[in-house]
Amino acid sequence: MHILVTGAAGFIGYHLARRLLGERHTVVGIDNMNAYYDVRLKEARLAELKALPLARAFRFERLDLADRDGMARLFARERFTHVVNLAAQAGVRHSLKDPASYISSNLVGFGHVLEGCRQNGVEHLVFASSSSVYGLNAAMPYSTRHNVDHPVSLYAATKKSDELMAHAYSHLFGIPATGLRFFTVYGPWGRPDMALHLFTTAILRGEPIKVFNEGRMRRDFTYIDDIVEGMARLLPLPAAPDPAFDAAAPDPAASSAPWRIYNIGNHDTVELGTFIDTLEKALGKKAIRELLPMQPGDVESTWADVDDLARVTGFTPATPLREGIERFVAWYRRYYGA
Repeated sequence: MHILVTGAAGFIGYHLARRLLGERHTVVGIDNMNAYYDVRLKEARLAELKALPLARAFRFERLDLADRDGMARLFARERFTHVVNLAAQAGVRHSLKDPASYISSNLVGFGHVLEGCRQNGVEHLVFASSSSVYGLNAAMPYSTRHNVDHPVSLYAATKKSDELMAHAYSHLFGIPATGLRFFTVYGPWGRPDMALHLFTTAILRGEPIKVFNEGRMRRDFTYIDDIVEGMARLLPLPAAPDPAFDAAAPDPAASSAPWRIYNIGNHDTVELGTFIDTLEKALGKKAIRELLPMQPGDVESTWADVDDLARVTGFTPATPLREGIERFVAWYRRYYGA
């Protein structure tokens, strides 16, 4: 496969590009290298990719999804067989501060990805969605068959919009498109704005950590290798129309178009307090916990139903939280010299 990975300098994009290169595909990675978090971490990820034995099969280009002409030229020149869209303005809380960046990247930029796929015969588009789309839905575990019409953040709304935009292109132009709702991804090379990274830094410095909803938040923490395994298995399986689709009682996870939605999560829900306990053991140091109320845009719990993913790929994410956190801590100490 000749694959475009957008957001290749990001957390998930880096790990996926590494996996695809190991499988001897050719990969073009793009990223706008914005300063939402420390650009040096993004540069270090790219340096790791360029140092791989199969690095000759990887090429990186600094490019913003919102650059319509640049994206059109890239697609026309490369004629990708497959596209994985992981580039996005991330972060639920940041969407309250800078909504324009979410509209530019997650909506306008994704539109340019869809148009590139349409104009250049891409065989399969896989794109990142998010567990945040479940919003006010309180039914657990979250199923792709649940209604997701009540987002509680602009970030979540843009991800739901991406799913709808992809469906329209699949219906109109026959583009096979698969959306993946990621559940709280963590692991080595993770983003510094995520809880695990923030907590680790604060605990090692002897500073308090901010524990929202007084630690009663629950999350389906999913290790990065499980996320990548799911994507790697789905990439060569282009979505197809569901012959059982009933327009009179439509299934939100399927379609008469070549379009599908899957959850990728650890199919478990862990209280934030337990997550912190596990991190304390891995670090050998206690946290100073500052208990705070819920933040705007957050949901209290997430928990993924991954039966559809398991049925199609034969794979179910299962990395234990303790093991995943220990791997992150080992990377953190090595990378930061902590």
